[in-house]
Amino acid sequence: MGGVLQPQHGYAAIAGTRRCQSVDEELAIRRLTVYLPDHPWLPGERTGREFLLAVGRLYDVVDDRLFDHLDRLLSLFDLSDKSESPIRSYSNGQQKKIALCSALITEAPVLLLDEPFSSGLDPAGLLALKRVLRRRVSEQKATVVLTSPVPEIVEEIADRIIILRDGVVVAFDTLSGLRQMTGQSGSLGSILERLLYPETVQKIADYFEEPSP
Repeated sequence: MGGVLQPQHGYAAIAGTRRCQSVDEELAIRRLTVYLPDHPWLPGERTGREFLLAVGRLYDVVDDRLFDHLDRLLSLFDLSDKSESPIRSYSNGQQKKIALCSALITEAPVLLLDEPFSSGLDPAGLLALKRVLRRRVSEQKATVVLTSPVPEIVEEIADRIIILRDGVVVAFDTLSGLRQMTGQSGSLGSILERLLYPETVQKIADYFEEPSP
């Protein structure tokens, strides 16, 4: 979906345009879409402010709006005091935050985020990101596609859930639909246990089973 790899089967399309078909079509998609990998490359010698300004201008955000948005993002993620420091001096959590800011500063209507809640994001950062993504969807009609191994986060913020096992779609539905499909009335974690990890559940039971005397 991010356009980094060619699909082995089928195709990925964003706003009706297929990825990796032509230069013009790919550029059209990239104007609408931002892809943030789990471990993105960051320009270590640049300051956080320089980096965000460069990304915003790459997406043609006008300067007046860009400067205002930049300051609000730095404040939101507690990075204002680090904004003039080189990114190489940031902690892992701060580097995660500046990467997230770089995705949000684009104001792209489609966000593809690979495990955005991982890599040392602190509780304040988790709260800020969850609320921002929900409001981008509900108020600004953005589309956010994210991956996460943490079912509690997915259950809290996702409208629709895709469950993958070994690269194959096992289920795709709302949380309510997944509950109906599996006959589980509990959390997303219990649904995943049934769909993805029945062998692990059995191994846990075997582990605690006392051997016969």
